[in-house]
Order: sequence, then C-alpha cells, then structure tokens
Amino acid sequence: MNFFLYINRRLIFFLGILTLFFFLLIVFSKQINLSNTEINVTNENYSNVDISEPKFAINNYKKKIHITASEGNFLSKDEILLKDNVRFKSNDFSIETERVIFDRNKQTAKSETKSLFKSKNTTISSNGFNIYDNGNKIIFFGKSNIILK
Repeated sequence: MNFFLYINRRLIFFLGILTLFFFLLIVFSKQINLSNTEINVTNENYSNVDISEPKFAINNYKKKIHITASEGNFLSKDEILLKDNVRFKSNDFSIETERVIFDRNKQTAKSETKSLFKSKNTTISSNGFNIYDNGNKIIFFGKSNIILK
C-alpha cells in the first residue's frame, strides 16, 4: 500500500486550519497597515491666473518694448490684464507698475496704478500711463513728479 493513504485525517485538517490562519493573519496585518497609513493630500493653491509670467512686446519701426509680468488674465480675445511686477523695457527707458491692460491687437497699454518711468536723464512717477501709437507716445496720468538730471 501507499504511504499517503495512511496519513491521519486530523493531521491534514489541523495543517489546513493552520495554513488558513497564517493566510488570514497576513491579509489582516496588511489591511491594518493600510488603514494606519496616513494619506498625504497636497492642497495646491490654484489661483485664477490664465498666464504665468507672461512676456509680450510692442513693436514699431524704431524700437521694441518688452513687457513682462508675474501674472496675466485674459479680459477678451485681445486684451490681457497684467498684474504684479509689470515692467516695460526698451533700450531707451523702463516703466514699472503693478496692473496694466495690454491690447495685443492695437499694441497699446494702459495703467491706472502708481507707475515709475526711468530713462537716462529722466525719472517720472505718476498715477498711471497710456502707451499708444505702437509705443511712440506715452501719456502720464494724475499727479506726476518729474526729475530731470
């Protein structure tokens, strides 16, 4: 006769129960570890910014005025609201302000916030400005201080 036929049924039953117990112990220990693990959810602050660090230029036949800002939002198809650290820079001058409405189609820019114009011999601080005629003309608004060197 075969040796396997003489194996005790109780021994097979206890080995099965013991295997099942270890299997359930492993499954439940993994379940407990998963439930104790903290899930880190990062809350990223999404702002209402359409363009991050926008860069534009106003081109005319004499010079190019580069425009940079920290944030930008589309107001319409052509108009963009530039916010925070807005800078207009050309070879001749620079203008710094906080909020500007830039029209890409007409190549104009308008600000109603405190602005600082700097060139080689002139400094102008004003309450706003309007750049038009492809950057050839700049009008300063409100109370303005002009320093000539």
